[in-house]
Amino acid sequence: MLGQHRSTQRKPPRGRDDEERLTADIIALARQYGRYGYRKVAALLIDAGWLINAKRVERIWRREGDCQIFCVWGRLTIML
Repeated sequence: MLGQHRSTQRKPPRGRDDEERLTADIIALARQYGRYGYRKVAALLIDAGWLINAKRVERIWRREGDCQIFCVWGRLTIML
């Protein structure tokens, strides 16, 4: 090696093949069912046949930032 410590060597992150399709489905469901959270959207995706868990949906949900919940005038408003 080059005299570098092994903790400095990192593998590049691998994306999954279905990440783009899953992201598109999550955004579509978030827009269709505006008040649903990531857990309910994950349940709908599992019912549709996706092999995922709620943690993966939450990670994509936060990364995309499309599903932010704001409280306006005392009401719950979802900004898509």
